[in-house]
Amino acid sequence: MKPNFIQKVTNWGNFPIVEKEMKSEDNFSKIKEFVLNNNEVIARGNGRCYGDASLGEHIFSTKKLNKFINFDRLNGIIECESGVLLSEVLEISVPQGYFLYVTPGTKFVSVGGAIASDVHGKNHHAEGCFSEYVIEFKLMNENGEIITCSREENVGKFWATIGGMGLTGIILTAKFKLKNIESAYIRQESIKAENLDEIFRLFEESESWTYTVAWIDCLQKGKNIGRSILMRGEHAFQHELPQNLKDKSLRLKKKFEPTVPFYFPGFVLNALTVKIFNLLYFNKQTKKEVKNFIDYETFFYPLDAIHEWNRIYGKSGFIQYQMVIPKETGKEGMKKILETIANSGNGSFLAVLKLFGKNNPEAYNSFPVEGYTLALDFKVNSKLKKLVEQLDSIVQEYGGRIYLTKDSMSRSSLTNYLKNTQSSKFVSLQHKRILNNI
Repeated sequence: MKPNFIQKVTNWGNFPIVEKEMKSEDNFSKIKEFVLNNNEVIARGNGRCYGDASLGEHIFSTKKLNKFINFDRLNGIIECESGVLLSEVLEISVPQGYFLYVTPGTKFVSVGGAIASDVHGKNHHAEGCFSEYVIEFKLMNENGEIITCSREENVGKFWATIGGMGLTGIILTAKFKLKNIESAYIRQESIKAENLDEIFRLFEESESWTYTVAWIDCLQKGKNIGRSILMRGEHAFQHELPQNLKDKSLRLKKKFEPTVPFYFPGFVLNALTVKIFNLLYFNKQTKKEVKNFIDYETFFYPLDAIHEWNRIYGKSGFIQYQMVIPKETGKEGMKKILETIANSGNGSFLAVLKLFGKNNPEAYNSFPVEGYTLALDFKVNSKLKKLVEQLDSIVQEYGGRIYLTKDSMSRSSLTNYLKNTQSSKFVSLQHKRILNNI
């Protein structure tokens, strides 16, 4: 019989699935004991990253580190343990008139995971990464010591940990800033673009907007390649809202949130069904441009409304492939990537294009560089590895890089940009794979 602490573990993509030790504690002394008694330890938050970044031989789950320490309502500063989810931060902060400065596309990630991945959102060109708003965090290092890291204290460890994918230690608590809002709603404009030239022009014209993102039909070819819908938005002021939203402008109505009850059969998602979905999604918006007010959950977290949506990809799982290509070659590189995907038949109905602004040079382990980033979901099948190799070659040709939080297949030359994280104690399966160029 296997010991109780050995279990099957996987992240949101259900690929890969491993059998490893996973422990969860809320007592710092017991966490220290776990760290000192094991080699190749890695922290794991809520498991919402896609690949093998938070998998390791000995996994420490931060789920029990789920307590709030302090909420300074006057200055909009939260202090909490690292296992607290962004959804939980929003539950207490939005009714008080605060929102996250930076949020990824799901609210079900932990605060520790947001720092380790230095997550970005729809506003990188305007407001940067999550790290811009982190004041300090407490980190358990490989000796079991708890150190405070900030821009003034243990500065080297602070910047190495940000975007460092858990390789510098276990984040225990964090303190970070929130932004003021007047309502829980977004003033949104949706604009249809017929091709890559038009969507790139729209992004450039929209750089004054705080939030911009585009859904892109990755199966189009020829003159329609890059057909997409740009969504741009701003936090709505109370006076802008329609009368029916003004009275409870900081509170949202409860919505029905369905759950995908089982893994879909493998044949459901294929090139034809993805093509049909993309056609319906593009034509759902009948006008060239639509202006409206939508709640923040619909704008930032559309997929969170469907619980266990990852089961749609079946038991074999899926990967999310996300890359960034520098701005000066962005259009040419993206065109080549989209042509390669369309020709492969491995379509993605969740394809998201965003614009990154200038990166913070101090946050040297962060993924974003100034340019265009594309994130695509691909069902795991026998053809996928070849497609990933083709995409890797294009990204490398255009001087791009791969997002480690999503990676589970890419080559070391594209992913190995971490600095000052080398440790014999904190090691992930992803890190071993990259080092060994598997």
